[in-house]
Amino acid sequence: MTHYPQLLAPLDLGFVTLPNRVLMGSMHTGLEDRAANYPKLAAYLAERAAGGAGLIVTGGIAPNIAGWVAPFAGKLSARREVPRHRLVTEAVHAAGGRVCMQILHAGRYAYHPLAVAPSPLKSPISPFKPRGLSARGVEAQIRAFARSAALAREAGYDGVEIMGSEGYLINEFIAARTNRRDDAWGGDFERRCRFPIEIVRRVREAVGPDFIIIYRLSALDLVDGGSDWEEVVKLGQAVAAAGATLVNTGIGWHEARIPTIATLVPRGAFSWVTARLRAALPVPVIATNRINTPEVAEGILARGEADMVSMARPFLADAEFVRKAAEGRADEINTCIACNQACLDHTFAGKRSSCLVNPRACHETELVIRPAERPLKVAVVGAGPAGLAAATTAAERGHVVTLFEAAEEIGGQFQMARRIPGKAEFSETLRYFRRRLEVTGVEVRLGEAVTADALAERGFDRVIVATGVVPRTPPIPGIDGPQVLSYIDVLLGRREVGRRVAIIGAGGIGFDVATFLSHPHDGDEPVAEYNSEWGIDPAVRAGVEGVEPRPDGTGREIWLLQRKQGKPGRGLGKTTGWAHRLGLQRRGVHMVPGVTYLGVEPAGLRVRIGDEERLLEVDNIVVCAGQESLRVLAADLESRGVPADVVGGALEAAELDAKRAIDQATRLAAAL
Repeated sequence: MTHYPQLLAPLDLGFVTLPNRVLMGSMHTGLEDRAANYPKLAAYLAERAAGGAGLIVTGGIAPNIAGWVAPFAGKLSARREVPRHRLVTEAVHAAGGRVCMQILHAGRYAYHPLAVAPSPLKSPISPFKPRGLSARGVEAQIRAFARSAALAREAGYDGVEIMGSEGYLINEFIAARTNRRDDAWGGDFERRCRFPIEIVRRVREAVGPDFIIIYRLSALDLVDGGSDWEEVVKLGQAVAAAGATLVNTGIGWHEARIPTIATLVPRGAFSWVTARLRAALPVPVIATNRINTPEVAEGILARGEADMVSMARPFLADAEFVRKAAEGRADEINTCIACNQACLDHTFAGKRSSCLVNPRACHETELVIRPAERPLKVAVVGAGPAGLAAATTAAERGHVVTLFEAAEEIGGQFQMARRIPGKAEFSETLRYFRRRLEVTGVEVRLGEAVTADALAERGFDRVIVATGVVPRTPPIPGIDGPQVLSYIDVLLGRREVGRRVAIIGAGGIGFDVATFLSHPHDGDEPVAEYNSEWGIDPAVRAGVEGVEPRPDGTGREIWLLQRKQGKPGRGLGKTTGWAHRLGLQRRGVHMVPGVTYLGVEPAGLRVRIGDEERLLEVDNIVVCAGQESLRVLAADLESRGVPADVVGGALEAAELDAKRAIDQATRLAAAL
């Protein structure tokens, strides 16, 4: 039996045949930005090549200093920079893979004062106003692309991807929104698109006929003043004629107020865009965005919506994605949950990227899982994210592991997270860990609240305490009233919730509860519902112009309250928090900071907001006021002289942080 026949079919590009239809899409990791990190970058990409990716694209590399995303970011503009890139290409080729270098010129998105753009218009995501390019300056940028591509070939790359989407320099020339020129490089569409066409043509001249050129085309700008569909098709045809081997689909600008890759975006939400593009272009077309399982990818290809699929973050989550799919082990794939917490949030904070569900990502040379020199008898108590990571990593190394969990199922806080609309992907992490427990041979004892005495009697060599957290109850008069619920009551469906609700606490859990209560559940057409909620319409210019978002609601009136001053949700993820806030605003949730809680009364919640005292007449009050570490077992073990390691929420409960918990637990188990 051939698993995923479309996904695993070769793709003949004329001068080279790719072994399958899987592109590991570009994902900036931070390793590209320092020469000293290139051995780590090489190891990271080589693992993905060995894992079966048909073609890999690096993170963005600037063609010159002006094109830097940030000062001293990755660049290839001089021959002296070639050797560091050879480390990457040689490692990937030794692992049996092929790799393209993405040439990315930041344009007005550059986070430095040397930024340039077609017109001197500041972007909303950078504090620096760019310098408008002269005609000679435009020519210099085109030459820089061609030279960078030639150097990439010299460095051993199999091709380049020219980044023409997401609102970077090339995209800025194409869109009337950002190109206010009236010379040969601006004005009507033919002159605005001259820049990308000339880049592709000169890159092809510089690298010859037997070199892959991927052009990343902005197929849906999702901003006013972007390209309409006719212009998208014309440009796609023109870059193909100029020498592009493949066209990769780009969706949305970074400044667009529509989420395109977050968990709340349905799987394969934009494959319809690629399908329309494929019908009009003479070269293979690549689908992208929120493709995270072999089944989704196979379906897109089988329906003829694309010739290839791009997955970036799924390869952070699991380097062996393709190999596992090909071997019929798709249930062992560690699925990307599109949380952005350790990848994009890290990138935009200037940190090295990694992955919440796979902390080894981009740390392959540092976090090494080796066979244990001496197998130990290990107890892990608690089957939340930290306990699951500790147990499976220790067992993978050869330790004999018993996992105790007081509940009747694994998952801990993930059991609640997966119930939030837009966070169903958390179920995939639990599926992965269930399978990992089986594969690694962990003995699982569910429904067993193990005691310190029982652990001591069984003679474990090491005990890892991952007992998690308990909700914190704030000292508010009347907080024990019958209408007061904990977030656990709500998310696990233990109590009915009325039509008028006050939520105490506007951290991550408060936002999750507000989403849960304000969002309709179990829609039959997730992509259509997403398009309606966020105002995406394939029939209009750029997908959004003139389209009014139509978020559905549940009819509840919800108050999301915060004790401290400042915008509620400020601590949410940098790349996803705005979408969560905007979604709640559109569903009419009242988000109120600076609240003093005076007491719970039969008629509702009495508060002071500023200088005004008022009674919020609500049916229920949901407490989301933080958590406290559950460390009773750790204390009991310590009193008996039994050494124990504490990880996850049991160690630190300031914020529920699965990223930190899984990373801590994995590193601990790797060092046992």
